[in-house]
Formats: sequence, C-alpha cells, structure tokens
Amino acid sequence: MHTTVQNLISIEKQVKTNSTNLKEFKLPKIIAVSKTFQLNKILPLIEYGHKDFGENKVQEAVDKWSLTKEKNPNIQLHMIGKLQTNKVKFAVKLFDYIHTVDSERLAKKIASEQEKINKKIKIFIQVNIGDEDQKSGVSKQNLSNLVSYCNELKLDVVGLMCIPPINCDPDVYFNEMKLLNKTHNFYQLSMGMSADFQIACKYNSTYLRIGSSIFGNRY
Repeated sequence: MHTTVQNLISIEKQVKTNSTNLKEFKLPKIIAVSKTFQLNKILPLIEYGHKDFGENKVQEAVDKWSLTKEKNPNIQLHMIGKLQTNKVKFAVKLFDYIHTVDSERLAKKIASEQEKINKKIKIFIQVNIGDEDQKSGVSKQNLSNLVSYCNELKLDVVGLMCIPPINCDPDVYFNEMKLLNKTHNFYQLSMGMSADFQIACKYNSTYLRIGSSIFGNRY
C-alpha cells in the first residue's frame, strides 16, 4: 500500500475518534491538499477511492488536473488558495468548490463567469477570524454584508472557511467559527489542517484541508 494511502487511512481513524455529535453530523470530509505534488503521489489516493483534493494555484491545477478529472469524473476539486479575479474564469471551469471568497468583487466575478458556462460552484466565504493584516478573508464585522451580497448574486454559499493564527490556541477561533456558521444557517464549515485538524473536528468542521500529513513535507 502506498505511503499516501496509509497516511490517509491513519487520518481517517483519527477523524472518527475526534469528531463530536456523530449522530447529528456526518464525519468531516478530508481534502487531500495536493498543491506542489505531482500525479505519481496523487494517483494512489485516486485508485484507493479518495475524491476530494485541494489546490491553491489555478494554473498548476489546470495543468495537473484537467485530464485527470476527465478520466475520474467523481473527483471534487477544491480551490483553497487566494483567487485573483483574472483567474476566475479558469477556476470556475475546473473547480467544484471555492473556499476563499472574501470580497464583493470576487463574488461578482465568480457569478458572472459561472453563468457563462451554466455551472454552479459551491462557495465558502473566507473569514479573517484572527483579524490579521497579512491574511486574506473578510472581517467578522463585514461578514454579514458579504453573505447578503452573495445571496443577491444567487451564489451557492455552503459555509465559512478560516485559517486561524499560527502559534495560538485554535480552540477559541474554531469555536467562534462554529458560532458564526450557525448564525448564518450554514451547514458546511471548512477549517482544520495538518497541525490542528483533530481540534477542528470537535467544533463541527465538515471539510478538513490536510496536506503534509498525507503527502509529506514540501520542498
């Protein structure tokens, strides 16, 4: 069995152990963050039956996944990096989910491009939960306005996404995200990475974005 598959199975067991409210919530899905890794590391996971993969650069994803997705139509591809408006038309064609909508300008561009090809992308709104100047994401204060604007555009917003501050206890931020998600009546929540996914499970995350714990370190 390939190392990436062994790692995924180990993480699946940890997710099951750490997830709360299993009767109310399904187990969170694991997005295998395959950015910078070549297909020879990804294909064993596809063969194992894993469906959710994440990329953070549009051009890399187009080069890597266009043909692979045609051959494997069940794959769900997640855009988890900052999305520039000039890349939206390419992203909309390839991706099934976009986790990083953080402005009205980006939301409007996505709505326009997906209408052209009659496709509905599932959207997460990225929240700058730690109010960090260097991070993307809408502020908590402006979140409601952006949610309303996305609704006006008839975007399929399924939930919120965050990247908590590093070197801080993520519990506080994950709990706040859980409450924000509930306030806006969303049922999907994208949070938790290799270092903190076990904690995110306890706050009802439904999508975990895990890279290095599956694929190993990036060089």
